[in-house]
Amino acid sequence: MRALNIAATGMSAQQMRVEVISNNLANMSTTGYNARRAEFSDMHYQQLARPGTVNASDGTVLPTGVQLGLGVRPAAVTVQLSQGSLSPTGGDLDVAIEGNGYLEITLPSGQAGYTRDGALKRTGEGLIVTADGYSVSPEIVIPPDARSISINAEGEVYAYFQGTPEAQLLGQFTMADFSNAKGLEAIGSNIFVETEASGPALQSTPGQDGLGTLRQGYLEDSSVDAVKEITDLIEAQRGYELNSKVISAADQMLAATSQVR
Repeated sequence: MRALNIAATGMSAQQMRVEVISNNLANMSTTGYNARRAEFSDMHYQQLARPGTVNASDGTVLPTGVQLGLGVRPAAVTVQLSQGSLSPTGGDLDVAIEGNGYLEITLPSGQAGYTRDGALKRTGEGLIVTADGYSVSPEIVIPPDARSISINAEGEVYAYFQGTPEAQLLGQFTMADFSNAKGLEAIGSNIFVETEASGPALQSTPGQDGLGTLRQGYLEDSSVDAVKEITDLIEAQRGYELNSKVISAADQMLAATSQVR
């Protein structure tokens, strides 16, 4: 009976949807996290009678035909690109991106990575890095005798020294954007890498070419909407239950058929 297999695909789809929702809820407090959404499409159709074919009995054309769907399949898990709210931290190396774009970092393999997590740190040598120790590109080194750091909206990093009223420019952050940012590959730790689907990185300075600006002393919160996720979770749970009822109904029909004498 087709209903058994069709309902099984429906249960698998709703299970995957619950897994995506659970990941969103687990990352409610992850800096710069964008919620994901599971998307599905219908599977192949069995054509018992194609629309437009001629009815052999009287020669009329079938207006709709008989097409039996065979279930549902996962199509994509899409990143919902939206700006999270900015929370003040007061940290001199905490920077939030207000608008489009990503900070570029250098991974241990030498490959470029991209992140919106602006919770930056400094190493013992003064190099500005991410929380996982990956250096921000271009590399900026803070001198050990610097008393304070200032980062303006355009990404320019200044250091103030004792006895010197003028700030010294240490470097400038650059940012990158993509023609299809949803095509980036997430590798964990709030890091994305370029793919053929995303297109090459389009680099510029903050505030230029459609890129956002930086705000020192703030971090971008997760964009997860807890109320929406809970609503979607209830809907997915009910969908799972309904598909399980279809399996139970199909099983009862098969049992009735097997008892016919």
